[in-house]
Amino acid sequence: MPPSDSPIHAKDAQPPFYLGLDVGGTNIKIGLVDDVGRTLAYHSMPTEQDKGAEDACERMARVVAQLIDQAGLTRSDVARAGIATPGPMNIPAGMILRPGNLPGWWDFPIRERLNFHLGTPVTFANDANAAAYGEFWLGAGALYDSLVLLTLGTGIGGGIIVRDTLVDGAHSCGGECGHILVNHAKDAWQDSLGKSGSLEAYANAGAVIRRATDALGSSEASSLARRHRTGEPITPRMVAEEAERGDVLAHNVVIETAHWLAIGIVTFVHTIDPDAVVLGGAMNFGGPTSALGREFLQKIRDEVRPRLLEPLRNVVKIEFATLGGDAGYIGAAGLARLEQRKLS
Repeated sequence: MPPSDSPIHAKDAQPPFYLGLDVGGTNIKIGLVDDVGRTLAYHSMPTEQDKGAEDACERMARVVAQLIDQAGLTRSDVARAGIATPGPMNIPAGMILRPGNLPGWWDFPIRERLNFHLGTPVTFANDANAAAYGEFWLGAGALYDSLVLLTLGTGIGGGIIVRDTLVDGAHSCGGECGHILVNHAKDAWQDSLGKSGSLEAYANAGAVIRRATDALGSSEASSLARRHRTGEPITPRMVAEEAERGDVLAHNVVIETAHWLAIGIVTFVHTIDPDAVVLGGAMNFGGPTSALGREFLQKIRDEVRPRLLEPLRNVVKIEFATLGGDAGYIGAAGLARLEQRKLS
């Protein structure tokens, strides 16, 4: 059960308390957690990005006040807040730069403004990095000292944690795992930023759609092709549904996507030598509860292991994430907790 679905009572919680705010293009998730990451109160609200970042900061502060009151706490009980947003960003300056899915938020000093509205110190992080820390703290990586998280969806985000340290880089671009090169050919596919041959270009939702669309003409018998001919747009969900029903074309699309993810994972493992690589995001083809999802994960493992140095082959784990959509706000709160402890 996701943490936000099972809040605990303040009398059972362990202080100090932290806020986690996870900003997406559509929704903002806000959670109040205790010192071991248990959620006391949670709320999701529309981002309404067209109203701008200052308006969002004001609305977030109002929701935070409600959550603190709902939990039976006071503002002084909250040690720190953490906010996670899409990049690019300048983390030392606390600035959102020019995220494609938040055009009304460009070049905005979000850490300073949220601190003003909350009256609480604020830690600022990339959304995928925060999700990685959430999985490291309480999720699939909780048993490990280091991990790489890949978030699979419209883009491919990433985060790297090594011994309780988030790798955010010298220029706030650490863990941009979707942008590594996996195909250097001149005719390599391009990603949404116009870069050729990136992991994102070959393994995000758009790549699944392109792969399926390119294959449709070769298989009149495909159930995926039949659905497409009725006017349904191809989506990763549709591909997964038809693959689960035995459609060969759709199944091949899933397996080829696993292949390209494996190529990228090999690079991460040899660069970082993590305990685990964790796959999150919405595009997991059913995840651990689905036969297709389990096959997808096993295909990645089978493609990765022979390409690794021998000492790494049987020790690096490749798993699905476990926190789902809660990873971002939990990780943002966890990073706030980490910074507060360093300052104490």
